[in-house]
Amino acid sequence: MFRRSIQEYFKFSKKELNGILVLCLLLLLLLVFPFIYEPHFLTKSINIEEFKKEATAFEASLKRTKTYSYREISAASELTKPKAVYFNFDPNLLPESDWRKLGLSEKQIRVIKNYEAKGGRFYRKEDVQKMYVISKEKYRELEPYIHIEPNRFENRKEKPGTQSALAKFIQIDLNTADSLSLQQIRGIGPAFASRIIRYRDRLGGFHAMVQLKEVYGVDSLKYAQWLPHLTLSKNLKRISINSADFESLKKHPYLNYKQINALIQYRKQHGPFSNLQSLGKVGIISEENLRKIAPYLNFE
Repeated sequence: MFRRSIQEYFKFSKKELNGILVLCLLLLLLLVFPFIYEPHFLTKSINIEEFKKEATAFEASLKRTKTYSYREISAASELTKPKAVYFNFDPNLLPESDWRKLGLSEKQIRVIKNYEAKGGRFYRKEDVQKMYVISKEKYRELEPYIHIEPNRFENRKEKPGTQSALAKFIQIDLNTADSLSLQQIRGIGPAFASRIIRYRDRLGGFHAMVQLKEVYGVDSLKYAQWLPHLTLSKNLKRISINSADFESLKKHPYLNYKQINALIQYRKQHGPFSNLQSLGKVGIISEENLRKIAPYLNFE
């Protein structure tokens, strides 16, 4: 019985026998393949002497190719620059060709011309040094040749009634001015006028001039420039804090949605707010929020 089981184990079908035959042929080919193709790989002999000559020639070419340091490149670029020709000059509205003669690059000249196009002027020698494209070394070279006519700009008196003369004395009420009125102030265009009015309407009016800096895009420089031309009437729109709904409160820039929800829920549970201190019991409203919003609240 054992012998029979062995025979059954090693008994193959015709399909299996064909597979074994194919496998054996493949193995035989793999064994013979190196002997058949080996001569083809060895037909070309390696010439050691020729290889050494090529390696020597390659090393020599590397030595001929010099690498330059950053300092060497910088020094070479300085030598290629046109030599500056110095002469006495007034930097105000100086032609581009003269700036080139003084040794300035195209980028430096472009920055200076953009400054002049925006109304910039050089009143003193030191103003040239304030241009960020003029290095300290370059200014030291230019400084002896800068000659600006004294009182060049002060002597130009403006006629009474001209637009520029009126602009010096104009004053606008920040809480009542419309867009056109605000645009009479230098530096306030249609975009800034629109932003200021939108923010004023959300607030219910400005109670302090410094709030103008909360308007998007208004920095300290613009604020200082506009401040002499602005007045402020105390004409504020107040919020009835004990009756205002969510929609009314969300318009105000000093309250966010979470604070408004907490305020309304606290009012429902504890009754009306009597003063600012009672409103401060709403934990999510900080002291800073209370201080900013206090002028706009009505507790009646």
